[in-house]
Amino acid sequence: MFTIIRNRAIYFLISLAIIMPGFGFMVYNMITLPTHTPWRLSVDFRQGSIFDVKFSETVTEDKIRTTFEEFGLNNPLVSRLGTEADNTWQIRTDFLQGEQTQRLFDALAAQVGALDQKQSSVSSVSSKVASEVTNAAVYAVIAATIAILLFIWYSFRKAPHAIRYSVCAIVAMIHDVLVAGGLTAILSTLFNWEIDALFLTAMLTVIGFSVQDTIVVYDRIRENLTRHRGEEFEQVVSRSLVETLHRSLTISLTNIFVMTALLLFGGASIKQFIAVLLIGLVSGTYSSIFNAVPLVVAWEERSLFGRRKATSDALPAK
Repeated sequence: MFTIIRNRAIYFLISLAIIMPGFGFMVYNMITLPTHTPWRLSVDFRQGSIFDVKFSETVTEDKIRTTFEEFGLNNPLVSRLGTEADNTWQIRTDFLQGEQTQRLFDALAAQVGALDQKQSSVSSVSSKVASEVTNAAVYAVIAATIAILLFIWYSFRKAPHAIRYSVCAIVAMIHDVLVAGGLTAILSTLFNWEIDALFLTAMLTVIGFSVQDTIVVYDRIRENLTRHRGEEFEQVVSRSLVETLHRSLTISLTNIFVMTALLLFGGASIKQFIAVLLIGLVSGTYSSIFNAVPLVVAWEERSLFGRRKATSDALPAK
């Protein structure tokens, strides 16, 4: 039987080659950015202003964005509130106050469209609130990781060495987070991308997808360990991969096609969110097949790069 597992050294090196440039940019950003963070932060994570504006006529996102950029406010986060007929928009940008705010409202009315003054307002995000949001984001990722670790361990508790499946799934998940986060750091440096609350949503979605795809293969391994007693562990794993490969690729490609269409034809306000999702989906598909499962075999055989143990250590017949 053709086995994917024996070439695991190549897969691990490919992952390393993809992760390292992004990790380097994350370190570079932490050194050079005023916030000392791996990415440029939007007003969701730092002090800033939030404009809620209602126009009396239909307007476009590009006109709103251009007006803010003319004031030196690069990368404003523009999103529509309600239906298209409401003509209500929310713009998150750097901190403004007093005369600057009024001048911006005047520019919007003159260059974009007439404003409904009674339903247009501006509010500020303090540094304290931004700090609380950042801490909540970190806690959410930690909580999700612990929950996944415990869930997989409990689900596979009757399989030999159940904890190995949990740890390897977490390693594959971290791989996907580093790939998505690293490429975001590169784009943040090259194109001044800023991360917002949607970035956190995208990363949590990537985590969920990564683990879901991995569990499908792990579950088939657990079943085949019972069905094919006496076979070497590597052979059982290879069989399980082949049996689930079609399903994994079908689901993944369907999601990737949808994300690609949204990236090409969606609004500017969601492009960064969709890009992170797309990167994470591609990485999750790869890591589930070429990282999570080979790591389990490497752990079983005490060989990270494919040098096999003695045959006496193979899975014994029962």
